[in-house]
Amino acid sequence: MVTRPSAARGFTLPELLAVVAIMSILAATAAPAVTALIAGQRARSASSDLFTSLNRARSEAIKRNTAVTLRPETAGSWQSGWRIPNPSDTGHPIEVHNPLTGATVTGPASVVYLPNGRIRAADSVSFDISFANAAKHRCVTIDLSGRPYLKNDAC
Repeated sequence: MVTRPSAARGFTLPELLAVVAIMSILAATAAPAVTALIAGQRARSASSDLFTSLNRARSEAIKRNTAVTLRPETAGSWQSGWRIPNPSDTGHPIEVHNPLTGATVTGPASVVYLPNGRIRAADSVSFDISFANAAKHRCVTIDLSGRPYLKNDAC
């Protein structure tokens, strides 16, 4: 009886090194695009969170029939988070939003909603939101009637 050598199974070292080299090149090429995609999604998420908070502040002002304020946690720094203080119970805020890491948010000192849902301002108010490596800014604008609007570009 003659035995045949079994066929070798698996990869040779040169084949494995070639695959690793190709994967490294593809990963290095895709990394900047993925970073920009993630930054863009963070900007979109932050603008949606701010939009939701503005709608909530407006709704609370109408529901409570009193002025309700949306303000940054740190004066002049919206990226450090924001809050809606409870007008009737200062110890329990209506909403508190966490800081936005890596963001730049420019906006007014605060937004005050009147009991009728309008804002206390002479002109419309806007927030410009951007993240490092993001291709576009996001804009949240509030007209004098108090309704916020999202825009995919800078203000």
